[in-house]
Amino acid sequence: MDLQLLKGTYSKAEALGLLTKLIDVKIKFHEEKIKNTDSIEDIKMRETRIKELQKNLYEARIFIERLSEKDIALTGKIQL
Repeated sequence: MDLQLLKGTYSKAEALGLLTKLIDVKIKFHEEKIKNTDSIEDIKMRETRIKELQKNLYEARIFIERLSEKDIALTGKIQL
């Protein structure tokens, strides 16, 4: 089963806003899991994933800002 999460053309600001909010939700998910575990291994894994997400967002921001186009097509699908 596929869930079409994103499909459309957005301004740079809108695209960055959407990506930021999506990544923020995922980061908050990991932070909540960290609060509810005592496993050091799990905490380290989730902290690493949070850092990866933050890095990905930073790289996306730089990429979007450097684009000459005004609008950006975003497509995102979740496969179950």
